[in-house]
Amino acid sequence: MPENKHISFSEPLEALAPISLEEMDGIKLMNRIDTKYLTDESTLLRILADAAAAGYRVLVTEDMRISPYDSVYYDTAGLRMFCDHHNRRLVRQKVRTRSYVNSGDTFLEIKRKNNKGRTKKKRLRIPSDELMDFRADTVACTYLAGHSWFSAPDLSPVLETLFHRITLVNPALTERLTIDTQLCFKNFRTGKGTTLQDAVIIELKQDGRADSRMKNILLDLRVKPVRVSKYCIAVTLTDPQAKSGRFKEKVRYIEKTIGKKLVTI
Repeated sequence: MPENKHISFSEPLEALAPISLEEMDGIKLMNRIDTKYLTDESTLLRILADAAAAGYRVLVTEDMRISPYDSVYYDTAGLRMFCDHHNRRLVRQKVRTRSYVNSGDTFLEIKRKNNKGRTKKKRLRIPSDELMDFRADTVACTYLAGHSWFSAPDLSPVLETLFHRITLVNPALTERLTIDTQLCFKNFRTGKGTTLQDAVIIELKQDGRADSRMKNILLDLRVKPVRVSKYCIAVTLTDPQAKSGRFKEKVRYIEKTIGKKLVTI
């Protein structure tokens, strides 16, 4: 996998007051709007400083303010889910397993986007050793069949995604911010791997009825909204046979943002 030196965020994160997972679970965003942003690690330092000054809190789990995630995305032999996204199909799904590395908790997750742009996620806890392949688990397969139009025999593992996540919450508890860094990808079907180097993907989840200080912080730092899917970018970079013309523009945008060429090996 290509190597890249990363900035440490441990010190700036200490300036933010903590919030527990139990407190986070109590936050209900009834009229939620999700917006993604793309930036680099140097700009993230400034975002965190401004967030601390604005009273944002950072999620702490297992005494850690940065949480490593390990996800495996599943798709059909013809990459139906990838192609649905590429072809701008409004109603679409993604199926993945995800491990929260600090705690070891592992889930089968089904994400469905409707024709109004809203995303709903269903998940089932599974044994940690099923992260790489859940298809021998009859309970998980039944759950998939009940919440997806795909069945387990249709799917196989395509891509592993590893990253580190920081989660912030505003003082009014009306928005959450997930910040993903050190993104690495491995394609099981092609054997190719890559990283997004020092690119940072931010997702702002806010109550549509409330003002957002974070939006102003990002605007002041010239961090603009962008539609980006980790899975789709990863397949574009690691599978030369995939129909990915529309996503290549996103790859160029990432390269422009970080000032570096993304390398696949």
